[in-house]
Amino acid sequence: MLTRSTLAERRPVDDKECIEGMLEHANLTVTAWDGDKLVGIARSMTDFHYACYLSDLAVDVAYQHSGIGRELIRQTQQALGPRCKLRLISAPAAVGYYPKLGFVRNEQCWELAPSPLL
Repeated sequence: MLTRSTLAERRPVDDKECIEGMLEHANLTVTAWDGDKLVGIARSMTDFHYACYLSDLAVDVAYQHSGIGRELIRQTQQALGPRCKLRLISAPAAVGYYPKLGFVRNEQCWELAPSPLL
């Protein structure tokens, strides 16, 4: 499914072990199907009460602009407690999408690349 979305450009889709680990250790996953075909996925890590990190939001390019991404976000948010904030890092091409859904930009995100322990 990831190879049919633009998320494949930023995920290790050729590393089966990594992808399996990503799916196995996510604790909230919402999917969208067209019959037996997976067409969308929202993969998150959350405590369900304070913070939810929506790590992957992917929709098959043939199904984009049909509301699937919005619905995946809605269902993710519905699974969370009433005070839980949803956070994500946008793909460069999707920066304009999230404000339309009510997301507010937060400039305080930091990222540390894999490296030996400090």
